[in-house]
Amino acid sequence: MTEVETYRAEYLAPLPSRPRARGRFALPVIDARYCYLPEGQTEVRDLPLLQLYTGGVECGHTDARAELKRRISAVDARLEELRAVRDRAQGDREELATQLVSAQRELLVAQMRVGQLETATTATQARIDELESSTTWRATAPVRRVGHRAKITAARLRAQWATVRQLPRYVSLAITVLRDEGPGALGRRIMRRIARQNRFKPAASNAFSPETEIRPLAFVDSKDPRVTIIVPMYGKPLLTYTCLKSIQANSPPGSYEVLIVDDASAEPASISLAAVTGVRFLRNDTNVGFVRSCNSGASLARGAILVFLNNDTIVTPGWLEALTAVLREHPDAGLVGAKLIYPDGRLQEAGGVVWRDASAWNYGRGDDPHKPEYNYLREVDYCSGACLAVDRALFDQIGGFDVRFAPAYCEDTDFAFAVRAAGRKVYYQPLATIVHFEGATSGTDLSSGAKRYQVVNQGTFLAKWADELKRHRPNGLAPELERDRWARRRVLAIDACMLTPDQDSGSQRTQQVLHLLVKLGCKVTFIADNLEYRQPYVTMLQQAGVEVQFHPYARSIAEFLGRHGSEFDVVVIARHYIAAKHIDAVRAFAPKALVVFDTHDLHFLREERLAALEGSGGAMAGSSREAELALIRKADVTLVVSPFEKDLLEQLAPEAKVMVLSNIHELRPRARSFAEREGLVFIGGFRHPPNTDGVLWYAKEVLPKVREKLPGVKTYIVGSDVPPTIKKLAAEDFIVTGYVADIAPYFSGCRVSISPLRYGAGVKGKVNLAMSYGVPVVATTLSIEGMHLTPGVDVLTGDDSEAFADAVARVYNDEQLWQVLSEGGRENVRIHFSHEVALSAITRLLAFSQDRQLS
Repeated sequence: MTEVETYRAEYLAPLPSRPRARGRFALPVIDARYCYLPEGQTEVRDLPLLQLYTGGVECGHTDARAELKRRISAVDARLEELRAVRDRAQGDREELATQLVSAQRELLVAQMRVGQLETATTATQARIDELESSTTWRATAPVRRVGHRAKITAARLRAQWATVRQLPRYVSLAITVLRDEGPGALGRRIMRRIARQNRFKPAASNAFSPETEIRPLAFVDSKDPRVTIIVPMYGKPLLTYTCLKSIQANSPPGSYEVLIVDDASAEPASISLAAVTGVRFLRNDTNVGFVRSCNSGASLARGAILVFLNNDTIVTPGWLEALTAVLREHPDAGLVGAKLIYPDGRLQEAGGVVWRDASAWNYGRGDDPHKPEYNYLREVDYCSGACLAVDRALFDQIGGFDVRFAPAYCEDTDFAFAVRAAGRKVYYQPLATIVHFEGATSGTDLSSGAKRYQVVNQGTFLAKWADELKRHRPNGLAPELERDRWARRRVLAIDACMLTPDQDSGSQRTQQVLHLLVKLGCKVTFIADNLEYRQPYVTMLQQAGVEVQFHPYARSIAEFLGRHGSEFDVVVIARHYIAAKHIDAVRAFAPKALVVFDTHDLHFLREERLAALEGSGGAMAGSSREAELALIRKADVTLVVSPFEKDLLEQLAPEAKVMVLSNIHELRPRARSFAEREGLVFIGGFRHPPNTDGVLWYAKEVLPKVREKLPGVKTYIVGSDVPPTIKKLAAEDFIVTGYVADIAPYFSGCRVSISPLRYGAGVKGKVNLAMSYGVPVVATTLSIEGMHLTPGVDVLTGDDSEAFADAVARVYNDEQLWQVLSEGGRENVRIHFSHEVALSAITRLLAFSQDRQLS
């Protein structure tokens, strides 16, 4: 019999008859250990499911069957949880697999580049040596130079001819400007083009020299300094006094302390510099050298930021804020160095380049310090220890300057490499300009004195960082590339003029794109077609890590491409009339680059809509369409700002590769409530004709109706280059502000934003901007084209004067509707126009460049 049958037989068998026991009997005493679990012991685990199945199903136990049902339900629930975990893991695995494939692809490209460069370098160098030593090479040098110049000249002539071919367009634009803005505005536009304003003019160069005597000098005693400036010195009190005087004159008082480390000078610094008050003195018992003096000073510093400054320097205005701003604004920054110049104004160093053999270059030595390549914030191999700023906590973490490099030399380079090994970056800050009397402390003779350690310590440095240095180029090879060694891609951006993000939406978008390219590890160069140098916009780009080229260092786009075109992986040309001038030159001088045509908006579409609005012929618009489509076919990738334009181009030029890269905005903090706001606001630059037309239509046809529905409510017109035709319409409730530096008060104080445009193309930055502040927008249908907006949900629309005025009055008076539109607009910006959305698009664009190099 089976176990089940035996159990069933015993269970069903009659019980034996036994005599009942009578009388009282004592219950057995049960030890407590049989009733309670010992301390720390857990309960016996549940029966396995198989035993429950046997007892409950096969043997018929009710309790076992109930427990089995309960356990099955629990198992099912747990199984669902595990399935969810599995699904999430599958998604993560696919994402990681995608990232891995991308990383492997990049690694493959890098390995191919390294291999190709190594092979090509050896072969090319041998070939170069052979060629350059030949008589033929020397004899044909003039011919080669002439040929290259002829190629550049031809490119310049093509650009000029492209400009001539666009004369009909300029005539059409002039007619529009003349009609809407008047002859004065047209004249000013023409003069701006002819005058070539905003050219770079270097400031008069001052010769710097040490002070001739020590005079009383008082520093503000800071109780809680943010920065400690450590100045090591050995003798030469007059030189140190010169440095201290410049610090006192050019640094914000109260934000720093000065700590002078006297390295056992013959006359104590506290005596030789007794006229200087408000500084701290530390004197070494013996002469220990620069490295140990800096470490000693750091151990007594009170500031969270340490600045090591040679005593043979003169600091210039803004130096300290420029250095500390990098540490404050770039979380990855660990060490920041300055631009060093000689007393006569020549460049001494714009960051340093370290070669494979551990030799180093002071980049730009002896050159013009104003050149573009020396004036943008960038990551570098190292910066000279003559002026370095470092986070105090990081300095302590690394252990200070390595005493193996005592008494001096190579300690700055070693520390920079240690900063990178700790996961941080080393930056060169060109706005911190320091005059350095090189050699004034230690001399310049490499064979004697402390200077001899410069050669000795190079060997120590090579031994310590040999593995890291294998990734560096051999000495002197391609320094223009080696200075930006960490660039994932090298991108050139060409636009019509200097970016003015506070004056027009197109500039704002382009600037954000350049910032994101830098964030993705690209070396980015910007050049304007008019080569202008317009401040503060040049410095804004440079401080964002963008190299800005300008006249006279670049004399034409063609000339610049002729010298540097082969360096670039991607060239982005903005606007159709700029692409028409330079796309052929880009192909000629940058043959390996991915050529990207950034339309900003489809110009032919704007012209066609203007022609329809005016009821004029469309011949001009038709020719513009063909010209712009030809450019789109020439480019490798075309960027548009809306899905509407992408769909249109897929119909008109199906063979073209078209991507959407729209406006980029971040959500602003919420400001005042509905009840605290009043007034309407329009924002837009008036060098853009659709803005002029739209405001004139609003003022003449919509505003009278708004006055009837909302008496006393003011409309503010904000924007640069306001034409007289609009200025003369100003009234008590129609306020023309012109350009304003800070637009936040208007968008935090006004209740409604308006966009009354009647023609145009692309995505309207004024709509994005208002929504980013949470200000509801009333717009024409054309104004919200391609923006994923739904009337009544996140915007109100009106295409005739009555409908537009009704929409303005409706949202102005209805708080509930106002809240709905405010929230909807902010959500629209977050989903469709955020940095994250743009970052994804730019990453795909860079992938195209990588694919091009692999193909």
